[in-house]
Amino acid sequence: MKKTYSISDLADEFDITTRTIRFYEEKGYLSPKRDGTRRIYSPPDRTSLRLILRGKRLGLSLDETAELIRMYGSAQGNRQQLEKFIVRIGEKRAELERKQRDLAVMLSDLKNVEDQCQLALAEYGNSMNNTSEIS
Repeated sequence: MKKTYSISDLADEFDITTRTIRFYEEKGYLSPKRDGTRRIYSPPDRTSLRLILRGKRLGLSLDETAELIRMYGSAQGNRQQLEKFIVRIGEKRAELERKQRDLAVMLSDLKNVEDQCQLALAEYGNSMNNTSEIS
């Protein structure tokens, strides 16, 4: 018999809420069977959910991840999926490296301003001490 999963099985396994799973279902990314009001998820649904969560962790949009999932299982899908995934990874890496450079510049600027403020504060303190000595 083929393994199936309940919504709570998947929520527990992936440490997400059932609301999150229903959201992905509403968007058409998961297609559970129904047994009355009970949702029954298949291994492909589980794989799709795993890929959605991985894509999210890697910074891909839901649409980008869905595009990769749709390619899965077609005749050329796995190769196309991998090639497309490599392109997306490169794009995300470049974006994160740009943000990292921007953050490094911002941190340096903040350090410079902080140093200037510390210096001004020290000079202010010295001038206050000199003023009190004159009095």
